[in-house]
Amino acid sequence: MERPSLSRRSFVGASAGAGAALALALASPARAHGRRSPFGRYGSPRARLNGQTLYVHPGGLGDHTTVQAAVDAAGSGCTLVIAPGTYRETVAVSTARTEMTWLGASDDARDVTIVYDNAAGTPKPDGSGTYGTSGSATTTVQADGFTARHITFANDWLRADHPGFSGTQAVAIKVQGDRSAFHHCRFLGHQDTLYADTRALGTFARQYYAHCYVEGDVDFVFGRATAVYEHCHFRTLIRTDLTSAPYGFVFAPSTAGANPRGYLVTHSRVTSEAPDGYYKLARPWVPSSDTTARPMLTVRETRLGAGIDAVAPYTNMSSGYPWQDQRFAEYRNTGPGAAVTVPENRPQLTRAEARSHTREAYLGDWTPWKVR
Repeated sequence: MERPSLSRRSFVGASAGAGAALALALASPARAHGRRSPFGRYGSPRARLNGQTLYVHPGGLGDHTTVQAAVDAAGSGCTLVIAPGTYRETVAVSTARTEMTWLGASDDARDVTIVYDNAAGTPKPDGSGTYGTSGSATTTVQADGFTARHITFANDWLRADHPGFSGTQAVAIKVQGDRSAFHHCRFLGHQDTLYADTRALGTFARQYYAHCYVEGDVDFVFGRATAVYEHCHFRTLIRTDLTSAPYGFVFAPSTAGANPRGYLVTHSRVTSEAPDGYYKLARPWVPSSDTTARPMLTVRETRLGAGIDAVAPYTNMSSGYPWQDQRFAEYRNTGPGAAVTVPENRPQLTRAEARSHTREAYLGDWTPWKVR
């Protein structure tokens, strides 16, 4: 069960320094490790799990002090055991480093945080322009076969620190590889938190998120991957820069038209810090780079809290691509945000149709839920 998270915005409001406030919000609760290894049950540099295991510790007790240094030293099939701490850095896993696993050493995602604060409009240090949405990502995973457990991925860039700023997308993680799995992880941000995507338009990438927590405000789960979110908690945030609804949108899939599978949300929940009805469940993203996209989202057997606008849970991102022409559907959802008051605004699957909207149907011969 996901323990309630502290609101990152509540820290901002309580402190004169937004940066310091967010650092507090992202930091892990203090834990007394005593004489225990900071790597817990996963061995240590003196007692490795195997020859392909590397240890990361911010204080120098591992093989590397940063996650990126460990990634650079690792080859395909390597495991990184990451000790508790806040790692303020950007990290990139290239396509060459396949079948990599990252393990949060404490088995509590709140203890291991990888965070940075670039936004799409942030100028690059070399003066060559701004980062753009993709470049803003704190962590970028391009390799196939990536697995992460018990880790927080965050982007703590805040609009409140940058009034009048354009390019407010600030990605916590961009995932592009096939067979990418995240178990018991957290994804913290505001706009465009979790970018579940692919490496190229014609490439289909399967991703699996289980028992994860994701928070944000605008399109904070988005992209064109085939992604299954199972037993996940999505939390919409309060916004102090807006005075009326909608504050934002949970999902913004951009599924390629040729892809028969987009986003599947199953046995999950959506809660909110915002007033009732201030969030839309989704809007379709048809990017200029792929005007043939047909965004696909199925939400089934999921509790939708009162923060979701039950009357009109979907809206358009562009008038030229109305949500009704896309592939949005629901099945047996519960909660006040799932109430069907205007049937034409809430397309529902039949029982027969629902049989083809399962994790097995979406992920095929890949079964990441069986891995322990």
